[in-house]
Amino acid sequence: MSRPSIRATEAGSPLRIAAAASVLLGAGLLGGCQFPQAERVDGIAWQIDSAHVSPHGDWDRLGVTDLLIQWTAVDGTAFVPGTGLREAPRVPDWPRIAREPWAGHVLVGLAGRFDERAVRAHVAELADQSLKLAAAAPPLSIEGWYFPVEADPTWQDAARLAPVLMRLPRPLWISVYDRSNIGGAALADWLDSWLPRDVGVLFQDGVGVYARQPRVAREYADALASKLGAARVRIIAEAFRPGAGNAFRPAAAAELKPQLAAYRGFRTYVFDGPHYVSTELVESLLK
Repeated sequence: MSRPSIRATEAGSPLRIAAAASVLLGAGLLGGCQFPQAERVDGIAWQIDSAHVSPHGDWDRLGVTDLLIQWTAVDGTAFVPGTGLREAPRVPDWPRIAREPWAGHVLVGLAGRFDERAVRAHVAELADQSLKLAAAAPPLSIEGWYFPVEADPTWQDAARLAPVLMRLPRPLWISVYDRSNIGGAALADWLDSWLPRDVGVLFQDGVGVYARQPRVAREYADALASKLGAARVRIIAEAFRPGAGNAFRPAAAAELKPQLAAYRGFRTYVFDGPHYVSTELVESLLK
C-alpha cells in the first residue's frame, strides 16, 4: 500500500500531511533544552500503514496509558481479520498490543482513506466499512471509537456527516482542525451547528505545521470545551515539524514540551508515536 506524497494532500489536515511525508531523522535532531520536570502525556496516537503495523515504544515512561488508533482499515484494506474487506498482508499483533502499558484505554479508529477529498466524498461507504470493523474489533481495552473523517470549516457541506455519525457505535469521536484560523469560538459555533451532541471532538492543535502557537491552541480547546462541554473535548498534540523539502521531522523536546505544558488539564494524544516519538525523544522529554 503506497502512501501519498505531500503534494497530493497538502490541502488536507496536518495529520494526513505529516504522516504522508514523514521522514524519521536521526537522534541528533531530537535533543533540546532541559526543563525542570517532564510533562505527563496521557495518550499516544498510531497511524497504521504498511510500514508501521508493529508499534513498539517506551511511551509509558511519559505517563502514557491511552492509545488512539487512526484507523483499522484504510483505502479498503483492513488491519483486522474477519471484516469481509481486503486484508493487509501484515496485520498487527493485537494481543501483544493489548498488553502494552500504553494501550490501557483505546480509541479504535474505524475506516478511513489517505486522501481527504476521497474521504469526504465517500462518508457513507466508510460508515458501512466501519460497522464491519466494529463487529470484528481487535481484542483491546476499547473505551470508544474514532471515525477518521477529519473536519474543518472549509468543508461546506460538513453537516451531511451528522446522519452518518448517527449510524456508528458509541462512544464516538471525530477530529477537527482549523487551517483558516477562524478562532476557537467560531470553530466551536460551527461544530455545534451540526455535530451530534453525543460525539466527542479531538482537536488537532496545528502547532506542527506552524498554524498557531501552543498558547493559542489552548485557547481553541478552552472555547470548544465551553461550547461543547469539557467531556467532549480532547487534544491531539502534533509531534512533527516541517523539515527539508516536502518532508516532516520529529519535533525536538524543546518544541514539544511547551505544547504538553499548555494543554495541561485536557486529555492529550501525541501524534504519532511510531513515526515521530522515538526512544531518544522520550529521553529528552524526561530531562
